[in-house]
Amino acid sequence: MKFSTGSKELDKWLGGYDSDIITTFYGPPGSGKTNFCLLASASVAKGKKVIFIDTEGGFSVERLKQITNNDSEDILKNILLLKPTNFYEQKQAFDRLLKEIKSSQIGLIVVDGMTMLYRLEMGQARTERNDEKIRIINRMLAKQLRILAEISRKRYIPVIITNQIYHDFLSKEEIEAGINKEDRIHMVGGDLLSYWSKCLIELQNRDGKKRLVLRKHRSLPEKEFSFAITNEGIERAGFKIF
Repeated sequence: MKFSTGSKELDKWLGGYDSDIITTFYGPPGSGKTNFCLLASASVAKGKKVIFIDTEGGFSVERLKQITNNDSEDILKNILLLKPTNFYEQKQAFDRLLKEIKSSQIGLIVVDGMTMLYRLEMGQARTERNDEKIRIINRMLAKQLRILAEISRKRYIPVIITNQIYHDFLSKEEIEAGINKEDRIHMVGGDLLSYWSKCLIELQNRDGKKRLVLRKHRSLPEKEFSFAITNEGIERAGFKIF
């Protein structure tokens, strides 16, 4: 089962989002991750409810109005926005999510910034050299990902999450050899995110140009999609998507 990405050209490229898996967008700040979350949310919220967990403060009513041509009043009524400010509030947001799943007709779950608060909490635990706290935090993240995967697989509710990245440290010799640090990126959360996400889409932002790279999919090969962010949504090769 598929559902629309909220854009015609992106639907052609990807075939839509699968309804029974986690789809993960990952990339550097400013690469457009939240825009894809908002496009999908606007599309689904026309008829069903959307749970949108925003850990990075990226959700914008004004941006939603732009991409829906100011026809956002009914759409906003169908979006339940949760804004945790630390990793334990993120756990509480997941508790709320489980209650809403039981009582409401949910068409999409979005977690914009799955590991941002996790990363901050882990940094503090490592500074304290608290191994037990590190284990607890990792277990909490694994549990949240398992919850999302089970919801999507058993209830056919699509899940979209975004994730941060980090770069390998390059030695002086590697820099002199012309190795680009952009070619040495890793997702925060590493194997946990890779395991639970059946669709992985990398966002790149190089030399002012943006593109998607499909890194993992159940039925599609690796491929690319160049785009630009506009007031109406995003564009590809001169053709408007939304």
